[in-house]
Amino acid sequence: QVQLVESGGGLVQPGGSLRLSCTASGTIFKTAATGWYRQAPGKSRELVALITSGGNEIYGNNVKGRFTVSKDNAQKTVVLQMNSLKPENTAVYYCNVAFLAINYWGKGTLVTVSS
Repeated sequence: QVQLVESGGGLVQPGGSLRLSCTASGTIFKTAATGWYRQAPGKSRELVALITSGGNEIYGNNVKGRFTVSKDNAQKTVVLQMNSLKPENTAVYYCNVAFLAINYWGKGTLVTVSS
């Protein structure tokens, strides 16, 4: 069983930065794909960024160059650094760990970008 706990959401002005962190329990973290998804009001959940089990970074639309995902296997954490935030980045951000076709999700953390 994997449990994910996110932190770091909040209110930020356009152009600002936020750092989201997710800490995992369990033993699969090192070999799993890990990353972040988001769901804006009235929209479906979408990929933000992830690190594959092979260590490759994949970014969703319109975040590459502004967002950076990183992983610490020893601490079992995955971090999303978000810079140059825009109002359209407002959403609930979910941590995800995927292993053997099973997805584990955190409860989500709200990011609001507004002046």
